[in-house]
Amino acid sequence: MAAPVLPLQQVKLASLPSTQLTPEQQYWRTFKNPLLIPSPANGPVNLVTQPAVPSSAAAFPSLTQPPDVFTVTTGARVQIYSIRTRKLLRTITRFDDTVRGTDVRPDGRVLVTGDDTGSVQVFDVKSRAILKTWKEHKQPVWVSKFSPSDPTSVLTASDDRTVRLWDLPSQNSARTFVGHSDYVRSGAFMPGSMASSGLVVSGSYDRTVRLWDPRVASRAAMTFKMGAPIESVLPMPTGTTVLAAADNKIAVLDIVAGKPLHMIQSHQKTVTALALASNGERLLSGALDGHMKVFETTGWNPVSGSKYPSPILSLRAITSGTEYEDKHIAVGMQSGLLSIKTRLSGQQKAKEKERRKEMAALLEGKLEEHDREVAKKNKKLRGSGWEKRLRGRDFIGEGVEIVIEGQDSKKRKREQPWDLDLRKARYSTALDTVLASSDTTAQLTCLTALRHRSALRASLKDRDEVTLQPVLQWVHKSIREPRLVNLSVEVAMNLLDIYSGNLGQSTQVDKMVQRLHSRVRNEVEMAQQAWQTKGMLDMLKAT
Repeated sequence: MAAPVLPLQQVKLASLPSTQLTPEQQYWRTFKNPLLIPSPANGPVNLVTQPAVPSSAAAFPSLTQPPDVFTVTTGARVQIYSIRTRKLLRTITRFDDTVRGTDVRPDGRVLVTGDDTGSVQVFDVKSRAILKTWKEHKQPVWVSKFSPSDPTSVLTASDDRTVRLWDLPSQNSARTFVGHSDYVRSGAFMPGSMASSGLVVSGSYDRTVRLWDPRVASRAAMTFKMGAPIESVLPMPTGTTVLAAADNKIAVLDIVAGKPLHMIQSHQKTVTALALASNGERLLSGALDGHMKVFETTGWNPVSGSKYPSPILSLRAITSGTEYEDKHIAVGMQSGLLSIKTRLSGQQKAKEKERRKEMAALLEGKLEEHDREVAKKNKKLRGSGWEKRLRGRDFIGEGVEIVIEGQDSKKRKREQPWDLDLRKARYSTALDTVLASSDTTAQLTCLTALRHRSALRASLKDRDEVTLQPVLQWVHKSIREPRLVNLSVEVAMNLLDIYSGNLGQSTQVDKMVQRLHSRVRNEVEMAQQAWQTKGMLDMLKAT
């Protein structure tokens, strides 16, 4: 009895490197539904702010839940949006010049602004009435912030090189800090244990970050010198660390030790905005290169990022609820666009927990052990699912499948037409048949079999204008696939060797050969650029 003829074993391409996203990347990609809002003033979006988290319940006893507002500053106007609906609630336009510094008090009732005339104004959020106006600053005011621990205290910083503290009931500034020798473009109240003492921090274009104590206003309590003008300062919630953006770097400054701890160098251009997310466990940075990047705040490693179409001037992680969960990512750009991406509610709870575990394992150097535990857990879950399904049925004494050795319970796979032609040595017909189908696996299997039988050249010979085109089309399509380059080149070289003398007789074939030549040239140029880039990166790593 003759042995049965079995079909050829299918050839499978090697798997590409895994493109699976990490839990961290998956979390930040859940911010979707981007809402792009153009500036009505056709000017840059200078600032995006949200009421600060109160340092204690005693400071704002009437506050039962966070205010449902965040503000956007563009041109000579301040826009107030709803966190819940992302809709514009009201606009304040009672300014003589461009507004720079804006902040809403933690209870959401009062708003303070500073503009390019040097005026500092306090508004009632609901009625938009002006409650207070101060004009002691002589140049543009870039920072206006309420204290998270004192509802009547306001901080301002100006291009007149001064930092001032104000009391809402008073007509004049309570404290004036003098010491900077250039524009003061950033500042904040110190949180944590330092908030009770009223300490403030400021960053200036004189390349210094200064810590001020209201009890000693004549000089700074501490000064850090940087290598470039300070664009933004951001105190960490603990109150012992301050982040300062200078040029394309972000410095991590230790207030207790009085020295820098780390230097983050990830952006290509000037970093213009810093913000915290995930309850202070993540840092967001925006720069003039249009990139927003996310860093974890333990080792300051980049964990995610995204690209925007214009230089970023301001950004904020908008939180909601009593637990202050991340709800929106709002980014203001030089082009006048405001981008608001929203995280869909009810999603990624389990993935957020997994993200934290993975990051902890990475920092402890136990990532491989963590991955093994996850794989073991997934395998166990799959097993428990099968057991649950089996428990729902009664397999005792019935439905048992008895298999006698020597019999195959599965039906033999039907032989394909091209497989039969290949077995009968009809190589050209087999190739034509498989190329006419859309089954890429069958095409690869057939061409591989022709190579193994030394029949590839025979299958390509004696073709006319019509039957030659599908082969050229397959080569043109597959030569860009790294896993098919060797096979595609071999087919193309055989075609050129056989038909080079016939070029110029068919317009269609000549056009396809020219397209193939152009694609090969582009691939070679891209490969050369890749090698040059690799060489430059190797040199940078070596230095």
